Amino acid sequence: MKKLLILTLLVLSVLALDAQKKKNKSNDTNNIDASLYEGLKWRNIGPTRGGRSVASCGVVNDPMTYYMGTTGGGIWKTTDGGINWKNISDGQLKTGTVGAISVSESDPNVIYAGMGEHAVRGVMTSSGDGVYKSTDAGKTWKHMGLDKSMHISDVVIHPSNPDIVYVSVQGALYGPSSERGIYKSIDGGANWSKVLFVDNRTGASSLSMDMTNPRILYAAMWDHQRYPWTVRSGGPGSGLYKSADSGETWEKMEEGLPEEFGKAGISVSRANPERVFAIIEAEGSKSGLYRSDDAGKKWTQINKDRVLITRSWYYMEVFADPQDENKVFVLNAPVMKSIDGGRSFSNVSVPHGDNHHLWINPTNNQLMINSNDGGANVSFNGGQSWSTQENQPTAQFYRVITDDLVPYNVYGGQQDNSAIAIPSRTNGWGIGWKDWYSVAGCESAYLAFDPKNPEVIYGGCYQGIIERWEKASGEGKPIMQYLEQRLSGIPKDFSHRFNWNAPIVASPHDPNTIYHAGNVVFKTTDGGLT
Repeated sequence: MKKLLILTLLVLSVLALDAQKKKNKSNDTNNIDASLYEGLKWRNIGPTRGGRSVASCGVVNDPMTYYMGTTGGGIWKTTDGGINWKNISDGQLKTGTVGAISVSESDPNVIYAGMGEHAVRGVMTSSGDGVYKSTDAGKTWKHMGLDKSMHISDVVIHPSNPDIVYVSVQGALYGPSSERGIYKSIDGGANWSKVLFVDNRTGASSLSMDMTNPRILYAAMWDHQRYPWTVRSGGPGSGLYKSADSGETWEKMEEGLPEEFGKAGISVSRANPERVFAIIEAEGSKSGLYRSDDAGKKWTQINKDRVLITRSWYYMEVFADPQDENKVFVLNAPVMKSIDGGRSFSNVSVPHGDNHHLWINPTNNQLMINSNDGGANVSFNGGQSWSTQENQPTAQFYRVITDDLVPYNVYGGQQDNSAIAIPSRTNGWGIGWKDWYSVAGCESAYLAFDPKNPEVIYGGCYQGIIERWEKASGEGKPIMQYLEQRLSGIPKDFSHRFNWNAPIVASPHDPNTIYHAGNVVFKTTDGGLT
């Protein structure tokens, strides 16, 4: 009995001591001296290649000055035609993703930016907090309301009065909201009135003004909702609308258009305001480019080419040339141009795919700026050549991971670009494009390797693609668990299901053991052979 009592007391003493150690450890964690870290500063290690942009604009009477809105990096400005870009919004915006940006034609000091990108991606579609305004050419920015707009597709400024501005609000992405439609301000954004509202599931995907008669506006309304697994695009709320009284009243345009359709873009020609173009997502052969030659009274489907409406939830952008009524651009994965009023199209070569916006100088259609998933590019010859994107540190990364080398390297997958490795420091003048290189996988890559010896890297891509890459040879080998490309399939028919970014991790106990997660967890110990 005595021995049992001693043993019990001993166990209780050990437990009490262990509890005290845990408490002390917790207290140590909570009482970290913050002053030890005050000297730490963020520094940019690259890469200096652009990330996604869906908004850009130029200055009418200054062919060298342009603005770019990025999806995460705020607002940037170039005054030398794209040779150098400078961030002009850091510390002034509450959110970093710009959905639309516009410079006043009558006063280039006035700029409006609408926040929240309008492409309804399943991953990384960032919302915004309304409208910001600058009255000093981008030096300072002031928040101008529409806080709950979430996603803004266009900002249109009156050509002769910078206090009159219209904003097309696409609204909340994942559910209904009342903050949707077309908004108007006549006092420079101090107050806003909602001038077009359909219902709480229908937002404004596009807005265009007749710059020869700014009382006339055209709007595309989109009935939609993003779910984690799909997009509901289209419904009774979708439609094209016209106002002839500065947005006070609107009339739905229907003659010649599909009865039901999804997302649409709209653009009126400045060269001939009777001509209006609309790119429309609809069922089957009803999709395509539509044109009106009587200011929206009647519409005719002018082109059914499927390339014009591919991935409608991501694109559906159309831009009429301001000087040539027969020239029109449709932006998609490629940039498509027509010189015969939309009957036929040819591909315009641009530095990057996934194109979202095009601004054309209204007095010189050779001057333009294009926004895409690789940044923004300026052209001085009508799109024959473009400025570089290798000078824009605006890349979006899905995630990052480091190795244990000295100096260590940082690895990550860049949106719509390659997965890369980049050193934390070098012995040169800085970290440049020669210092980083592509590794396994693609944009959505999880990356896994032995952190002490990262010579073999495992990297993923969308929907279960996985690659084993060796640094020595620079070559990769696909080791997908089941060689089946699932982009166009039905999930219930897949052998296994993977997300856009499917997790990959190396075991900390044995770096030759790699885990890969779909709807089940896979494991390999032989480099992906099994």
